[in-house]
Amino acid sequence: MAAPGAAATDLEVVRGKRAALFFAAVVIVLGLPLWWKTTETYRAPLPYSQISGLNSLQLRLMVPVTVVFTQESVPLDDQEKLPFTVVHEREIPLKYKLKIKCRFQKAYRRALDHEEEALSLGGIQEAETMFAEPSEQAEGSLTVYVISEHSSLLPQDMMSYIGPKRMAVVRGIMHREAFNIIGRRVIQVAQAMSLTEDVLAAALADHLPEDKWSSDKRRPLKSSLGYEITFSLLNPDPKSHDVHWDIEGAVQRHVQPFLNALRAVGNFSVDSQILYYAVLGVNPRFDPASSSYYLAAHSLPHVINPVESRLGSSAASLYPVLNFLLYVPELAHSPLYIQDKDGAPVATNAFHSPRWGGIMVYNVDPKAYNGSELPVRVKVDMVRVMEVFLAQLRLLFGIAQPQMPPKCLFSGSKSEGIMSWELDRLLWARSVENLATATTTLTSLAQLLGKISNIVIKDDVASEVYRAVAAVQKAAEELASGHLASAFVASQEAVTSSERAFFDPSLLHLLYFPDDQKFAIYIPLFLPMGVPILLSLFKIFLETRKSWKKPEKID
Repeated sequence: MAAPGAAATDLEVVRGKRAALFFAAVVIVLGLPLWWKTTETYRAPLPYSQISGLNSLQLRLMVPVTVVFTQESVPLDDQEKLPFTVVHEREIPLKYKLKIKCRFQKAYRRALDHEEEALSLGGIQEAETMFAEPSEQAEGSLTVYVISEHSSLLPQDMMSYIGPKRMAVVRGIMHREAFNIIGRRVIQVAQAMSLTEDVLAAALADHLPEDKWSSDKRRPLKSSLGYEITFSLLNPDPKSHDVHWDIEGAVQRHVQPFLNALRAVGNFSVDSQILYYAVLGVNPRFDPASSSYYLAAHSLPHVINPVESRLGSSAASLYPVLNFLLYVPELAHSPLYIQDKDGAPVATNAFHSPRWGGIMVYNVDPKAYNGSELPVRVKVDMVRVMEVFLAQLRLLFGIAQPQMPPKCLFSGSKSEGIMSWELDRLLWARSVENLATATTTLTSLAQLLGKISNIVIKDDVASEVYRAVAAVQKAAEELASGHLASAFVASQEAVTSSERAFFDPSLLHLLYFPDDQKFAIYIPLFLPMGVPILLSLFKIFLETRKSWKKPEKID
């Protein structure tokens, strides 16, 4: 009877070993891979190699320049060599990872009949009216006309002329090195009308070291898809001043043409408001010599913060807000003047803060108080006010007066307040700024995702990254080809896609999920199941090892 019982016991032992091995095999072969797959962090593939290659990206900014020679502008032997093309390239010396080269491609040709007729007139203004700017002329391109050395089109003491259109005039010369001499003059004019180191340094102000961009230089507005402009009238003493301003008409006459010219840069919205009992945060000082009050230059930064709390325009805005304030001082502090660093009164009685806006102090005529009851009716001279605000708006966008070549006649701005080549120069600066911003954003995102492996990378985030990289490469190619408009559009797409990927909320979903919380979740799940399996496997291993070491009985 003992033999059947022992056999049954051995059979149970074998069955238990097989069950333990089966459970262990199921856990190892099926359970662990299934758990690993279902709990892994999904990370869509990204173009890390292409992103790292953006740091060594070299930008070539090509400026197409058409040089038109009239009769008797160069020797006859040189005219027979026309047409031909000359390329002038130079590197912009900026301490930045992006290497920027400016390439002027000069296409020399003879003047056509209607061009000869226009340039033979007695004055440059008459000739310029005959040169209607062709609609097919691309953004960023220039046309330089070379006239006779003794032509009366320009004053005799002037060697060149820069107008409001994409056109310039230089004097020729009867010399055996005429093409080289005229070529240098053309480059000087083209650089003044297109790209300079200061323009690109202003665009890359946030990316350059401090020694390259000193704090006293004015930083232009950052590139954006849209801007909001707010005109505010501050009347701190409504009991003394009844102020009236035709802001709607002034905006339509002076500001809207300027904004229409800048529609390629971004979308603009304009609004206005009147704030009563809004005082400056700084008490003006009294000057006994002039019986007036003044604001010193060092106190101007303290004026903005108290006033800004009353504006309330940037709280819920998606785009940068530009504030232009017209301040009518109270009767107790009238007249009020703004002084510069040297203590002299500012001619416009206004100042502006980079990337914020401007403030103008509008004093009431003292004669208005003679025999008048309070409040005195004040009608604002909107022409004078808008001239100041428009000049400040140009400075905020980085549209400064160019450095003219020597003996160069410079024409004023068009009725829109901005010249065609100034708009091109702004598009160049914005394109380079957008490419620098997109490259920095993509590089930072790649470094962040490479260091922290717990961040989820969804497919839509990866697609935005791919789209941004492709847009950066396309913008660089378009700039090298001289297609400024398409390059600017591609650079805007690069910034939009890169920032959309960088600020995607899904990237922060598991970023702050520490390891101790993982152990607190997994230990109650795996410990009750894993301990019996591990003990069974260990026991099977010991018994198997013991059976191998047991000596065989030899008769």
